[in-house]
Amino acid sequence: MKLSFANERVLAVVAHPDDAELLCAGTLARARADGEAIGICVLTTGDKGQPNRPLKNLTAVRRKEMQAAAQLLGAELFFGDFSDGELVDTVAARRRVIDLFRQFRPTLVLAHAAEDYHPDHRAASELAEAATWFAASRGHGTASTPLSEPPALWFMDTINMSGFAPGFYVDISTHVELKEQMLACHRSQLARADDANFSPLLDLMRLQFRARGAQAGVAAAEAFSIHDAFKRARAW
Repeated sequence: MKLSFANERVLAVVAHPDDAELLCAGTLARARADGEAIGICVLTTGDKGQPNRPLKNLTAVRRKEMQAAAQLLGAELFFGDFSDGELVDTVAARRRVIDLFRQFRPTLVLAHAAEDYHPDHRAASELAEAATWFAASRGHGTASTPLSEPPALWFMDTINMSGFAPGFYVDISTHVELKEQMLACHRSQLARADDANFSPLLDLMRLQFRARGAQAGVAAAEAFSIHDAFKRARAW
């Protein structure tokens, strides 16, 4: 079975800079190779992910790292500008994410799984799920025009695959090098490899795409599940 992203606009909604690299950059690269528009919406600034030698301007550093990674991918980039650990599903946060959706106008959204390990990931999942519906509602006013219909929603794998049951896999075997190049842009986070409260990101990413690839019978894969709520799933 072959999946085509033709005629789609694919937006990844992630909590932190570097989350897209870990969980969905290969799939975004597949969509870009099909000639379609792709975007990454990063909801927090990453301001609290300090390396062992703290950086005074970490927010600016992480924004530049994310911009460099997105440029390698050819993705349009959006920022929510919430602080780390302060991402919550509120009316104001929903309005912000709804407007970001309306700016990019996705037909497919990739979002964190509701059961992922990090509170910011779980909040980002809630916000993305709500925004996929309300972005098409004329009753929810923002500066941008409502979507004509809600985009489809896929939930991404969890970090380290914990507690996630894949619904399907996307073969990213030819895009692994790009994923690694993108991750290499996030130097401030790679510098935390020996932090006992963190993980070596490159090793973690490789383990995950290889394990999912082995499950799917390919060299490398990313795992997803569809959001099958009323009017949210799509036939492919």
